[in-house]
Amino acid sequence: MQTSRRPILLPLSIAALACAALLACGGGGGGGSDGPLPTFDSSAVAAADAGSTLPPAWRQGVFAEIFVRGYKDSDGDGVGDLRGLTQSLDYLKDLGVSGIWLMPVTQSEDHDHGYAVTDYRNIETAYGNLADFDELLAQAHARGIGVVIDYVMNHSAALHPAFVNAKSGPSNAYRDWYIFRPGNPSGWSIYNGDPWRSSGSYSYFAPFWDQMPDFNLLDAGVVAFHHDNLRFWLNRGVDGFRFDAVGNLVENGPNAWLDQPENYALMSDVRQLVGAYAQRFLVCEAPDDPTGFASACGSAFAFNHQSDIVNAATGDTTAISAAASYFASAPLSMSTMVSNHDSFAGQRLWDQVGGNLAQYKLAAATYLLQPGTPFIYYGEEIGMAGAASLSGDPKLRTPMSWSAGAAGFTSGTPFRALSANIVTNNVAAQANDTNSLLAFYKALIALRKAHPALTGGNYAAGVANGSVLSYQRVSANERAVVVINYGASAATANLANLPASTALANAYPGDAGVLTSGAGGTATLSIPAQSVRVFVQAIP
Repeated sequence: MQTSRRPILLPLSIAALACAALLACGGGGGGGSDGPLPTFDSSAVAAADAGSTLPPAWRQGVFAEIFVRGYKDSDGDGVGDLRGLTQSLDYLKDLGVSGIWLMPVTQSEDHDHGYAVTDYRNIETAYGNLADFDELLAQAHARGIGVVIDYVMNHSAALHPAFVNAKSGPSNAYRDWYIFRPGNPSGWSIYNGDPWRSSGSYSYFAPFWDQMPDFNLLDAGVVAFHHDNLRFWLNRGVDGFRFDAVGNLVENGPNAWLDQPENYALMSDVRQLVGAYAQRFLVCEAPDDPTGFASACGSAFAFNHQSDIVNAATGDTTAISAAASYFASAPLSMSTMVSNHDSFAGQRLWDQVGGNLAQYKLAAATYLLQPGTPFIYYGEEIGMAGAASLSGDPKLRTPMSWSAGAAGFTSGTPFRALSANIVTNNVAAQANDTNSLLAFYKALIALRKAHPALTGGNYAAGVANGSVLSYQRVSANERAVVVINYGASAATANLANLPASTALANAYPGDAGVLTSGAGGTATLSIPAQSVRVFVQAIP
């Protein structure tokens, strides 16, 4: 649940340095600043769509979520960067992904997770510059890979020049860009904390962290600023956005601060803006109303479904039923996952299943073959564990395990502790092993890409019977039947709603036989323990 989010504290020395770089930090709620107030680029940006070279189906493929800081270091400073990611694109293409989502790459106050943005139109210095970003886009597009970037509209950094100005006093032109109230409003509790932060005789609204004040998104100037920022990146060739914390955009009172009607309208407007560009993609983070925001945004992450997927993989029959029925009502445009960069979404998959490789593969197969847009969290494809010495979100955001030691990530000292199982679970160890977890992911992604029914087909006949889940995916010219046995022993699957007296060809695994239905459109299938079977039929 989103309520498990925790503030991330910034060391005072870093805050002081960042403040000095912006010329002034501003004074209290009623006073002036200690120096000249900083400026920033808020100029209007007109739409200029150069089109898209990506195939139309790229948005239905498998995506990889990437923390640039933790992916690949190209210059030996111990921090991942854009050039390192560009150097890794062949690996991602070989994996089979058609899109990558980058956690924030804009300049930030936190200089880590990136969600405290100080400049919406520039690149975090440790990651490179705009030229490096443009090169990443060009090289990704040349490989048929789209690039989606994180966008934070709910809040900025406290060191963003707009907030520095706003905090300087009630008469400042940017004051209404944020939410200030006299004194300290009472009766509020958000994520078990007071969202109001004292600033002289006023308080400002910042529920996630005192260094991440919320924008006033009822102000037309603020909304226009964000729309211009989006066009800035779209005009450069960005293929879409992942929007952070869309349930928190507008607050109407101490008991009306989540999923307010204005939030859906704001995101519908963003969807219209992004949709004016060719073949772009928009996905929202809305843990408390995923399906509602899927309608507003076009896609949203299927929170809670990931827990059912993982629990189903362990043989939990209640979770198997929930996994079977999810897409009977949820939009087929949902974005799916088994974990991500936030601990409230769950630990890394390896840690969730205790290193049980069979269960790991079952969880992966479940969401890679179901509808939606699957997102693989970086390192998931090799079974990366969290860092043993860390906790919370940093535990999940460790350097990518390219080899058995730090040298695969950097020639210097890594910015953070390495994965607990880096010695055994790394790319170098699995790259040439046809029985590896990496080979399994490649095979499942290739299977999905090869069959239109699995790429973009509907969802039908979802049935859970004990430890067995079965369903069909049907497109205009193909039917796919997926059967998964999560149990520790062989089971019999009784399948219905098949075309009568038809042989469906085996699609996975390679050594299995055909599936033949009877005159009534039923079939019986013996399926081994903890295994997956996929059959396909061409529809004339």
